[in-house]
Amino acid sequence: MRLLLDTQVWLWMVQDPARLSAESRDRLVDPSSTLLLSAASSWEIAIKSATGKLDLPAPARDFVPSRMQRDAVDGLPVTHAHALQVATLPPLHRDPFDRLLVAQAQLERIPIMTADGQIPRYDVEVLPAA
Repeated sequence: MRLLLDTQVWLWMVQDPARLSAESRDRLVDPSSTLLLSAASSWEIAIKSATGKLDLPAPARDFVPSRMQRDAVDGLPVTHAHALQVATLPPLHRDPFDRLLVAQAQLERIPIMTADGQIPRYDVEVLPAA
């Protein structure tokens, strides 16, 4: 199963897995799961790290790819179709990164694992993380 990881879920997975439910942790290590991290999440991590809102043990440009490789997480590029899909979403969530993840999950027809209570309000399959 392909699974899109919300930015916070990916950060918990690599830095604080105890914050995830046992079921979520099992799904993340299941060999049949293909884990995806959006380029939008890398962008969000880079911005928050650069502005001091996110403390990482290494620069984002090193941290993200090294942890993706270590944990066999594939990247999901942001396409024009993904970006334009955001315009079709109702204004339920103000975070532009999360709105883009929802658009990607919709167009790619993949569930998104998240702890964000707003995302299940969209027409998208959600797997709760906590």
